[in-house]
Order: sequence, then C-alpha cells, then structure tokens
Amino acid sequence: MFKIIIFLSLASYFSISMFMYIFQRTFMYHPNVKNTDLTPIQFNYKEVIINSENDIKLKSWFAYENPNNKTILFFHGNAGELGARVYKLNKFHDLDLNFLIISWRGFSGNKGKPTEQGLYKDAKNAVAWLEGKGIKKKDIILYGESLGTGVAVELATKDQYSGIILESPYTSMIDMGKRFYPFLPISILQKDKYSSLKKLKKIKSPILVLHGKSDKLVPFYMGKKIYDAANEPKYYYFPEFDNHMMTYDENMLKTLSNFLNEIFKQ
Repeated sequence: MFKIIIFLSLASYFSISMFMYIFQRTFMYHPNVKNTDLTPIQFNYKEVIINSENDIKLKSWFAYENPNNKTILFFHGNAGELGARVYKLNKFHDLDLNFLIISWRGFSGNKGKPTEQGLYKDAKNAVAWLEGKGIKKKDIILYGESLGTGVAVELATKDQYSGIILESPYTSMIDMGKRFYPFLPISILQKDKYSSLKKLKKIKSPILVLHGKSDKLVPFYMGKKIYDAANEPKYYYFPEFDNHMMTYDENMLKTLSNFLNEIFKQ
C-alpha cells in the first residue's frame, strides 16, 4: 500500500508538472483581458502598424509633436490592450514627450503567440521603426511596464539609449514562478525566463526604477534588487502605498520630470 501511495503521488506530481510545462504561457500572457481605460484621450496620435518577423504586424500608437524632446518607447505588461494605458500616455503628453506604444504579438488582435524571444523581436522592430523615422537611440527612452520591463532590460543590454524606465520590475520570471508555484521545479519547467537581474550590469544607460511598496503581484523586494544591481546613474521612486499599476499623481510626475532633466544633462 505504501508503494502504491508513493507511486500515485509521484505520478500526480509528474502530471501537474507536465500540465504546467505545456500550458505555462496561458498563465503568463493574457492578451484577451478587457481592461480598457475610460480616461479621455488628451493627446493626438496616429495608429500605425509595425512589421515584425513571420508576417506579424503590431498595432501601435504613435504621438510625435516635439522633435526637440525625447521619445518614449513603451512596452506594456502581460494583459490587455493599448487603451488600458491612456492615463499614463496622457501624462507623457503633459510632459511634452513623444511616444510609441506597441502591442505585442497575440495582443490587440495581432497575429502570433507571445513568447520571450518573440517579444524581443517585436521590440527590436519597434526601435528600427523609430530609427526609420529619424529618431535615434540617443533620443529614445525605453519604458517597461511589469512584463515589459524584461523586454526593456534586454534591449538596453545591446545598445545605449537616452534612458530606461522600469515600472514594477521583477528579477526574473523564474523567481516569479517560484513565488506562485513553490512546489514545482520552476527552474527546469520555465520556458520564458526574462532574467533581468542577471543582465543589469550590462546596461550603461541612465535607469529609473519605479515600484510601489504595496505591490501585491510583483513584490517590492524585486524592484529594490533591480535598483541595487543597476549601474549609475540610477534613480528610484518607491511610494509606500502604490500597488502593481502605479498611481500617476504629482509625485510620479515630479519623479519623471526630474529623470528627464537628469537625462538632458548627460
């Protein structure tokens, strides 16, 4: 009987592990979440299409009114559509910033399925698209939101940008997986790793880390580790009561404005 119990336990554990291995991306990426922000749009933009690999076309919004200012390339998180970020884009407009926000493969009606390498390709093609518009990397600020922080970090290890902003960053998806599924061999099962913490020393661009201490999804200690590991010049904003999607209040705007001022001094 004891051997049967052991066998059944091992078989169950193996079955659960295989299920998580096969379907893990359905737990990581949520393109069909309807989280449209009802905040009125206060900026002028064009909806543009950016070509990525394998005939994938990325629905994107491009707002470019001030050639003398920086352009934010915004990489959104793992859920929802472009319209979910209107409240942030409005504030970029208030700061007189240009921006391009792309939707990932599989999101906002785009073809394809999201993967780590796929998102890296989408992001690289977005940079190339901006360069095709005459916007150089030295005038681009990479902004990663949650999942998108891993993409911003990856790009920043390859080239010098005007700056990097990481909102609610994680150390790696392996660390996140261990947090949610501590009973599984995540290091073996995880396909999309986004190992940001290991990459930070390669980044030479100025970096701003934003993380709420009350984040219930990505624990604050991960954002603190990211900041501690980053090279100078580096800056932070760690409000006490902000959750995962941070509040764009006066303190946030002051932080962003101060970061922009530091970038212009470089």
